[in-house]
Amino acid sequence: MTAGHGHRAEEPCEAGLELYARALREGRIAQREADALPCLVDAGLLQPAVEDMSRLEPVAPAVALHRLLRTAEDRIADERRREEHLASVFEPLMRLDGRSTAAEETPAIAVLSGKERIGRAIGEAMAGADTELLAIHPRTSHIGTDPEIHLEAMGRDQAMLDRGGRIRTLYQHTLRNAPTVLARYERLEGDVEARTLDEVTDRMIVVDRNVAFVPANKNHTLALEVRHPALVDFFVAAFERLWRLATPMYPEAASQPVLNGVTARQRAIAALLVEGHTDAVIADRLGMNIRTARVHIAKLAATLGSDSRAQLGYLIGQSGILAQEP
Repeated sequence: MTAGHGHRAEEPCEAGLELYARALREGRIAQREADALPCLVDAGLLQPAVEDMSRLEPVAPAVALHRLLRTAEDRIADERRREEHLASVFEPLMRLDGRSTAAEETPAIAVLSGKERIGRAIGEAMAGADTELLAIHPRTSHIGTDPEIHLEAMGRDQAMLDRGGRIRTLYQHTLRNAPTVLARYERLEGDVEARTLDEVTDRMIVVDRNVAFVPANKNHTLALEVRHPALVDFFVAAFERLWRLATPMYPEAASQPVLNGVTARQRAIAALLVEGHTDAVIADRLGMNIRTARVHIAKLAATLGSDSRAQLGYLIGQSGILAQEP
């Protein structure tokens, strides 16, 4: 909460936004005008003018927006880490609890160890599923995976489709032309859809909105089997939000728009550049190798007429490309 102002700094109030808009029109405002609205400075919308500390000048809206979004993403990531930590701490305690009844034999959260055990649990959950499978597959789930695992998953998925179920899957944009992904949709028959985003969460599978599977460590040798209704609903809501933002890939592929000579991929890179990320981090976040990321950065710099990394960040903010809606 902003001290004495009644709301979070990352959620500027109406009065604050009106003053920020005036600062954008006029170029700067007096410090005293913002004293009653500390959310503007706390949220990074206004900053002291270098040549006159008694006045405030506005930060570019595109830059301010992405800072605030980054703060929200970090908070969500912290909550997820806390959730995984609590699940791992309480899982052995729940096994020790001798008060469980027959109706409580299936734990709300179970820790699965080993990829074979994880695959078996997913297969058991899908054995009787006939409503809907929601899945998020980042780049790492398709590169270097044993082909037999793909065949096993294909069999499970087709069996569900044959029972009248529906499958929706989210990938990163970099997988739109991946051979393993294309082969999957050439073979599956039934109500199946796929969409892509620049960035997705780690792997997630939700079966019939009753049980969810999420990784519990970085190398995916541990997973959480989640049956708690509130948590499963949370995962479904997160998936639906990403789904609405994603670009259709199958069965109808939508082309990614080019606005003012800047591609969707370059806009995603621009957003990460403004946040101050290195080439390596940008490549990892967007599911590409570092060489490809640098090629896109060079093309973006050429489009905006930038001669240096520092100038490129400034030109991105000035260009307004991050505020453009596809």
